Amino acid sequence: MPKSRTRSKAVYTPPPRAAKSKVSPRWLAPTMVGALLLGLVWIIVFYVSSSDYPVKAIGSWNLVVGFVFLVSGLGLATKWR
Repeated sequence: MPKSRTRSKAVYTPPPRAAKSKVSPRWLAPTMVGALLLGLVWIIVFYVSSSDYPVKAIGSWNLVVGFVFLVSGLGLATKWR
């Protein structure tokens, strides 16, 4: 019976690395944390003050302002590396 041929595997070579890893700008993390905290504090102050603060003239729109800060902080969090 003839002997079967053995397969020779190629040596594994990892894919080349990227030239430089991306780094977030220095302003991103403080701005992200600031927006998240400001939104949270805005909403808490609105509820604790029974709609008198932060801006009484806009009434329930204070919730929208607080959530805009929160969403912008989350949007910045997606850019953080």
